[in-house]
Amino acid sequence: MTGFRELTWRSSDGLNLVASDYGSNDSGKLPVICIPGLTRNARDFEEVAPWIASMGRRVVAVDLRGRGRSDRDPNPSHYAPPTYAADTVALLDSIGASRALFVGTSLGGIVTMTLASKHIDRIGGAVLNDVGPVIAKEGLSRISSYAGKPVSVKTWADAVAYARQTGGVAFPKWSDAEWAVFVRRIFKEGPGGAPVLECDPGVFRPMHPILTWLLTPMVWGLFRKLAAGRPTLLVRGRISDVLDAPTAIRMRKEAPGMAFVEVDDVGHAPTLSEPQAKEGLGRFFSEAP
Repeated sequence: MTGFRELTWRSSDGLNLVASDYGSNDSGKLPVICIPGLTRNARDFEEVAPWIASMGRRVVAVDLRGRGRSDRDPNPSHYAPPTYAADTVALLDSIGASRALFVGTSLGGIVTMTLASKHIDRIGGAVLNDVGPVIAKEGLSRISSYAGKPVSVKTWADAVAYARQTGGVAFPKWSDAEWAVFVRRIFKEGPGGAPVLECDPGVFRPMHPILTWLLTPMVWGLFRKLAAGRPTLLVRGRISDVLDAPTAIRMRKEAPGMAFVEVDDVGHAPTLSEPQAKEGLGRFFSEAP
């Protein structure tokens, strides 16, 4: 199962938002909402989403506002976790789902934890992919070095070079073919055939490092709320510079019932198609409601 339907819904402030919709709810199992990272889009899940759907679940991989096929927001201050959480509630309402399982990569995990603050009843379980209540300084510095900044590439070879420069530390063993697949997920063909990033540069502006640190105490509380009494899985890239080992250790102590998987030779963030990640996901979705 690799095909998907394009799903659209409207945000409370009138933006048209888009997702890729795989599988069906025929089994009666909870649907799965996949939320990507800061500058990414639904195509990050193009391998793992149909695999999850093959287990008898409906899987919806979203383009957050400002990414992919979804509308850009004229007010960049709306590019923030509370807004994304509200958009997610609107999505659930649009598909008639009272609850869902969530797979959140990086920012997607922060959105899931934010959703827990006011809508914990909508969350049946969660996978946090290489994200926790603290962002390691090294990863934050690396992401700040490129996110939201202009990108000028003329060819797909240029796009691959850009991707290697900004993300090579996370995937040191990737082949040229794997990088070629990756860039097709984050770039689209623009006017004249030149690759163009599928992300509004404004998405990074509200994510100032000071705000990140100020939010830390609150986010720990949201993590504990999310992990209490519902299936939770933490996936970490073993060489991640975003979710460091001390944070992962503390998360496991504060949520002893949470499952944990580490993916070898991968940083931030695992694609979730790696064998170690899929083994953990397989157990999670076989046991989740």
